[in-house]
Amino acid sequence: MDRRKAPGLGIFERYLTLWVALCIIAGIALGSIMPAPFQALGNMNLAKVNLPVAVLIWLMIVPMSLRVDFGAIGEVSRHWRGIAITVGVNWLVKPFSMAVLGWIFVGWLFRPYLPAAQIGSYIAGLILLAAAPCTAMVLVWSNLSDGEPNFTLSQVALNDAIMVVAFAPIVGLLLGLSAITVPWDPLVLSVVLYIVVPVIAAQLWRRALLASGGEAALKCTLGTLGPVSLVATLVTLVLLFGFQGPQILASPW
Repeated sequence: MDRRKAPGLGIFERYLTLWVALCIIAGIALGSIMPAPFQALGNMNLAKVNLPVAVLIWLMIVPMSLRVDFGAIGEVSRHWRGIAITVGVNWLVKPFSMAVLGWIFVGWLFRPYLPAAQIGSYIAGLILLAAAPCTAMVLVWSNLSDGEPNFTLSQVALNDAIMVVAFAPIVGLLLGLSAITVPWDPLVLSVVLYIVVPVIAAQLWRRALLASGGEAALKCTLGTLGPVSLVATLVTLVLLFGFQGPQILASPW
């Protein structure tokens, strides 16, 4: 098989890196040219959660979570070596190593070149990013590499289950070690809103599809939702970089 053709992916998915770059540029440009609409969207918050971003993240997460079969956790014992490496890296290495890199580079090495008032925010952002394994990218790269689907699903299912209970405590610990005030209310709300609820909703939907139409119904729904998830990802990038467009241009380095 010629793997260079990225089996199972269309031209849009194959050039996703390009679309991501263009959306970042578009977001910065639009946020600078017409900041008022982005400010209005940015002010649509409920309990420190931005509602437009929350809707877009749901549109990203639910279709990907719909692919996850938590019954695949039963396959863990067959792939225990690979699972042990993945879980160890995701939860024992990655969050802590990223925090250390943040402390070294942001908190010390590049500190003179960064706004003093935002050092803590930069470190917190790195910690939040490192503590959240990306289910969507695991599924995409497994497809790109023609990976073994049961192995992929067992890893994704196990890591999603761990993320529900481990994300908030690990982030809270690392933020505390960084002398950053831990925002427990929005942190817990984010875990519930962006992980627990979408995963439960997706699993209930998955069961309903399998009960009504079997694998064919699930496959058809996934095929329909695939573009929705990708478009939501790109729109989210435009929105997030649009929020920060003027600041990015004012301080590009």
